[in-house]
Amino acid sequence: MERKIIKIDEEKCNGCGLCAQACHEGAIDMVDGKAKLLREDYCDGLGDCLPACPAGAISFEVREAPAYDQAAVEAAKQAKAGDLPCGCPGSQAKRIERKAPPVREPIEEAPSELLQWPVQIKLAPVNAPYFHGASLLIAADCTAYACGDFHRRFMRGRVTLIGCPKLDEGDYAEKLTEILRQNDIQSVTVVRMEVPCCGGIENAVKRALQQSGKMIPWQVVVLATNGDVLSR
Repeated sequence: MERKIIKIDEEKCNGCGLCAQACHEGAIDMVDGKAKLLREDYCDGLGDCLPACPAGAISFEVREAPAYDQAAVEAAKQAKAGDLPCGCPGSQAKRIERKAPPVREPIEEAPSELLQWPVQIKLAPVNAPYFHGASLLIAADCTAYACGDFHRRFMRGRVTLIGCPKLDEGDYAEKLTEILRQNDIQSVTVVRMEVPCCGGIENAVKRALQQSGKMIPWQVVVLATNGDVLSR
């Protein structure tokens, strides 16, 4: 049948995951850092996801699509109800159990490895002198709290930029493109959490590298919520 259904522009999508959270029917999910309409029969065509998208990546179109299946949507909601308290995996509340560390006297303070200020992607000047010849660390906000030795392990010797693609408005790709294009960046390391919405920061870096026109070595490190390194 021909009906109104949403359309997602992958080029504009910044991977924040807000549309997937706003979709009460569960038609949208995050795949490789991009929002995808995975179930056309779950999309009711009302567009609750449209105002949630900060990048303007969602619109309506009229085309051939399966009819909206409300019964299937309700069944999927009931099946999922026991898994997550809300539609966003990154917001799932849980307690992380850790063994108490042995008492040590005196407690040694680890030195900061921060090489520059500011650290927020949106606040960093594109032509800051500290970018010249720098190895760049681009990290999701939560990573430094999940990983106990984040400074030593990831920040040492690198200029650090942080952001949250889910909570920050807009897209980082344009700003990062100019930083890469206008400076002699030696390498880029991305550190993100395992949750789907965190893929937005990885995707922004990937697009920035492509748009900069430079061949710069880069790697992605994914952290579990307990701080373990899942991949690199």
